[in-house]
Amino acid sequence: MTSAEISTAALRRRIADLAQLPATLHNRDFLLTWKNTDEAVRSVLIAAEVIEQLYRGGLSTRLFQSGLGLSIFRDKSTRTRYAFRAACNLLGLMTEELDEKTSQVAHGETVRETATMISFATEVLGVRDDMYLGMGHNYMLEVRAALDESFAEGVLAQRPALINLQCDLDHPTQSLADLRHLISHFGSLEALRGKRIAMTWAYSPSYGKPLSVAQGIVSLMTRFGMDVVLAHPPGYELLDEPLQAARSHAEASGGSFEVTHSMDEAFENADIVYPKSWAPLAVMKRRTELLSQPESDAALGELERSCLAQNAEHKAWECNEDRMRRTKDGKALYMHCLPADISGVSCEAGEVSAPVFDRYRLDTYREASHKPFVIAAMALCTRFADPAATLGRCLDRNQKRRT
Repeated sequence: MTSAEISTAALRRRIADLAQLPATLHNRDFLLTWKNTDEAVRSVLIAAEVIEQLYRGGLSTRLFQSGLGLSIFRDKSTRTRYAFRAACNLLGLMTEELDEKTSQVAHGETVRETATMISFATEVLGVRDDMYLGMGHNYMLEVRAALDESFAEGVLAQRPALINLQCDLDHPTQSLADLRHLISHFGSLEALRGKRIAMTWAYSPSYGKPLSVAQGIVSLMTRFGMDVVLAHPPGYELLDEPLQAARSHAEASGGSFEVTHSMDEAFENADIVYPKSWAPLAVMKRRTELLSQPESDAALGELERSCLAQNAEHKAWECNEDRMRRTKDGKALYMHCLPADISGVSCEAGEVSAPVFDRYRLDTYREASHKPFVIAAMALCTRFADPAATLGRCLDRNQKRRT
């Protein structure tokens, strides 16, 4: 698509839709999706759609003349790490990543000191801290408190927006990118009402995967009238807070939320399937407890072995051709946050069979492709008082990304 092929009228309609929503995210952080209003979530979705269309049309969305988009990744990442960098670059921000091993954090620098030191000219601060229950979200709250204090006392000329790039509770940039994918696939947000999505545990030969992807999906999709089914073996329960959010959203939206211990039951007549492994809840709680104990390496090693043994009891929890035939017309949309554990490819036995994954491989790439624009939309909505007018100016100036 070139800039000449952009449907200017369609984009202006979407910008007008955005203008009808209150700018409640301005000068706020984006941490837990279920703590934000429907209007705030819709604002991010619309802004992400407009930014993506401008980008695909070859137009610049550079909004900052200077400033930094800084990230802290306390866990490994490919998609989210580079999506954050791409998002900041789209908006005109320089990017940097704090390496705690090579910073003064390694010498005992406190969280509140680090948060201020990296924020002097920072517009957006993204944090990923998802490995330990009760720690990741709390770390972000500590960063938030430090930023509030430093800004209130005049140390910081501005307070950067804090964006959750995944914590122990939620993965907002992933779930909203997934929702953008569903909107694109089915045609509109309204078209998702009544669609059945199966968020299911699946077998993995790896240890300790976070719960937050599944928690983000069930708590987000229920708020837009979808029929959400959560499936997992006994022992792989999710945390209460996102489950309660899912129940409340389903009741308010007219959707539904149910939990089953049968993968087959979840797949039955599903429009969308999302088979993804996560660790047993008791394992995740125990891992956090062991961190505070001296000489815990041996205990952590034993915990990992027991977790893998527990996972191995459920190798039959695989997304395969037989299960896909149970879905609506045998053609449900397969989704995954990637990387998927592909049986016979990346592992001997895993979350999804090779034929199923290969059939939907490009769809999962499309799913991931929305994340830079979702993060850019979060930055836009938190940093600009009138995101609709700001995007309107991008369209009006018609500046090419390549000149």
